[in-house]
Amino acid sequence: MSKSVGRPKYPRVLIVEDQRMELLFLKELISKKGKYKIIYTTENASLAEIYCLRNPIHLILMDICTAERESGLKAAEIIKKKYPEIKIIIITSMPDESFIRRAKEIGCESFWYKNSEDYDLIDIMDRTMKGESIYPESSPAVNIGVCKSDKFTENEITILRYLVEGLNYREIGEKMEISEFSVKYHLKKILKKTGYDNPLKLVVALVEKKFILPGY
Repeated sequence: MSKSVGRPKYPRVLIVEDQRMELLFLKELISKKGKYKIIYTTENASLAEIYCLRNPIHLILMDICTAERESGLKAAEIIKKKYPEIKIIIITSMPDESFIRRAKEIGCESFWYKNSEDYDLIDIMDRTMKGESIYPESSPAVNIGVCKSDKFTENEITILRYLVEGLNYREIGEKMEISEFSVKYHLKKILKKTGYDNPLKLVVALVEKKFILPGY
């Protein structure tokens, strides 16, 4: 079990980030403020739990898409179950529509988009350590064909996610408890909305724009 941790003068921070330049930026930003002590960094989310086992950690900055395709959300879920006292801020530049919802379900305290101009990371860290939970209202909208991603309905997003995961129309219908015909009808509307002439081009665009990322 990890050691019991209270509110320290200099909270001990673990950073999970696989991009070298972004890691350097985070380290410089946090060190310059002099409020936190960075004690470990790793590019692989699966290693975060091991470090929490061996060292007292107060706050984790957890990227979602990390080295060797390890999911920061999955790692955060494991850590939250074993060490609920450790606060986690999810950090990402990926606009996948499910990330905010899933981070809340896991119990992560806060969420920060790396390219956000609305939220200052140090401020989020300070407020998170004081017991607040800071989340953006929504994920950034991206262009999917001629359509903005925030124009999709919840049903359309569900169909798109299953489509990206490789399910066929019958399997999608079974998952959503609707008919195969209804799935095809919804997909036809989505194709018209986005301007694509076939589902494959649509799936490629969804993944390339990182609106839906399978495996994370």
